[in-house]
Amino acid sequence: MVDTTPLTRAVDHFADRLRAAPQSRLQRGAASEALGLARELSRRAQLLEEPGAEPREMPDAGMFAAADQITVAVHDLQVVLTSDAEVEDAVRLVEEAQKRAGV
Repeated sequence: MVDTTPLTRAVDHFADRLRAAPQSRLQRGAASEALGLARELSRRAQLLEEPGAEPREMPDAGMFAAADQITVAVHDLQVVLTSDAEVEDAVRLVEEAQKRAGV
């Protein structure tokens, strides 16, 4: 079993920052960045769970749901990760998205 604690920490931090962000920051792109991350994490989880199947796109549930969407997506991904390298790659994605989101 792979230790996904660093990934959980990174996503929890990003989600907390999104929840604390003012609406104006979310509207200026933080929520879009989080949705893009959630969609990518979800896509990766689906590809690992069902190789060869076409991944379904996570819907846009609105800017106030962005933090929850990345949290749900990362939990799905954590279940199927098989290596430390995959965890490190996902952590990098989260950190880069948070930096772009400016939160």
